[in-house]
Amino acid sequence: MGATGSKLEKALGDQFPEGERYFGLENFGNTCYCNSVLQALYFCVPFREQLLEYYGNVKNPGDVEENLLTCLAELFMQISTQKKKTGVIAPKRFVQRVKKENELFRGYMHQDAHEFLNFLLNELVDILEKETHAAKGSKEHSSPPEKITNGLHVPQANGVRKEPLVTWVHKNFQGILTNETKCLRCETVTARDETFLDLSLDIEQNSSITSCLKNFSSTETLNAEDKFFCDKCCSLQEAQKRMKIKKPPHILVIHLKRFKYMEQLGRYKKLSYRVVFPLELKLTNTMEDADCEYSLFAVVVHVGSGPNHGHYVSLVKSHNHWLFFDDENVEIIDESAVQTSFGSAQEYASNTDHGYILLYESLATNNTS
Repeated sequence: MGATGSKLEKALGDQFPEGERYFGLENFGNTCYCNSVLQALYFCVPFREQLLEYYGNVKNPGDVEENLLTCLAELFMQISTQKKKTGVIAPKRFVQRVKKENELFRGYMHQDAHEFLNFLLNELVDILEKETHAAKGSKEHSSPPEKITNGLHVPQANGVRKEPLVTWVHKNFQGILTNETKCLRCETVTARDETFLDLSLDIEQNSSITSCLKNFSSTETLNAEDKFFCDKCCSLQEAQKRMKIKKPPHILVIHLKRFKYMEQLGRYKKLSYRVVFPLELKLTNTMEDADCEYSLFAVVVHVGSGPNHGHYVSLVKSHNHWLFFDDENVEIIDESAVQTSFGSAQEYASNTDHGYILLYESLATNNTS
């Protein structure tokens, strides 16, 4: 532990970023899925800063009921306030809380890092929403909400429904997709918006993130049994459907669907396909005219040949340096090492390190912060 710490400090020397901490995380029996995601989130600087700010605003942390949000904030605070620049921390309390909250993560089985990230972000949003409603509820105690048959009445401003609550987690990760369906008979376009915290993309052999995003937004024809009910024609009609990004998020999380259910095998198989992801990404399939530019800052990598076993590590960019986090171990790596996790052009290659979750930060956010 001391050796890797001092080795990292020696490697960075005078270039060690002021006030930054690089700590490995102890593994509590197959908790690499959790550790790799935690490192990616810790080096998502806007998220880390807002989490620590939230924790700083908690009057008496001892009086607050423990939940996943407080456990995560405590862990990030613990790392950021260490006297040493490098070392190892045991995220025991956080891991225990995860297991308490979700039985899926209770055993010592190999878990899915994407499922964990999804669960964590949604849980944080739920906690923040409950806290905001509780705070509003105590302020508006004098005027109870008007009851209607389907629960609470949503107050309306000038006849328009008020927007749903947007937390600082939403502000970082949430984007909006528009699902457009065009009736091929009357050419009426029906658009439905939906929010997302990450994009799950189907992958193909020897492809790129750009081509996967193009496929995600490609036009699909609905015909035969899949016809669309057009409200204007009042009947089932052939239609064209496509998904576009209406509002890109500040932090774009891309999940590559590397685990595919094979019906003939009756089980999941890992797709080791080579999918190239750039350090700088331009999102072109948005509804806005200008391309959105993003910079890669973290990759959660699945190591192993199958879906039910293997290991997770993360590659993280911090202050223009790339670092490799493998549980307790932290090393500085060359930027070119990121390419080793693109995947394999052949099915049975010796390298089983494959990029699984990619985290990009909007360059527009970088400029404003």
